[in-house]
Amino acid sequence: MIPNRADYDAGTMRLLPTTIAALLAAGCSAPRALPPGSPPALKVPPNERLSLEAFADGVQIYACSPAGEWVFKAPEAQLTDRGGRKIGIHYAGPTWEASDGSKVVGEVKARENARSAQDIPWLLLAAKSASGRGTLGRTRSIQRMDTVGGMPPPGSCAPGAETRVPYKATYYFYRRG
Repeated sequence: MIPNRADYDAGTMRLLPTTIAALLAAGCSAPRALPPGSPPALKVPPNERLSLEAFADGVQIYACSPAGEWVFKAPEAQLTDRGGRKIGIHYAGPTWEASDGSKVVGEVKARENARSAQDIPWLLLAAKSASGRGTLGRTRSIQRMDTVGGMPPPGSCAPGAETRVPYKATYYFYRRG
């Protein structure tokens, strides 16, 4: 049975908004979970909170070395939100640039194998630099997960050749709490 307002005295009713606010605040300060399927090695620092989820669709560019081996050159991808709206781009650096002009350059801190050998590894990156007042301007960490494709072709290559391998990934951007 759900109690009605008449079942509460005036003192209880005055405390109800304060109690709700306290419960909401406690939920906001609770530790955040890693994205589903996230390996513990890719955990971000505890004082950082998720600020953006972006979906990449693009290519990993590889150049053939003088020794005839594929060497990673750069990514090139469009970033979209869950609704499919373009929110930025991803390119060499590695750099992520939001449509609002803010950007972050990262450096790899940890890696985990993807679910398949044909998929590029999952990564944890730390921000080497972040600029702009927008979406990415205060980014501290980036996770690359749920990758599909992007690995270089097997075997040797002709020195000087270049190839573009399609890939998809989900990027999670974090800023201080």
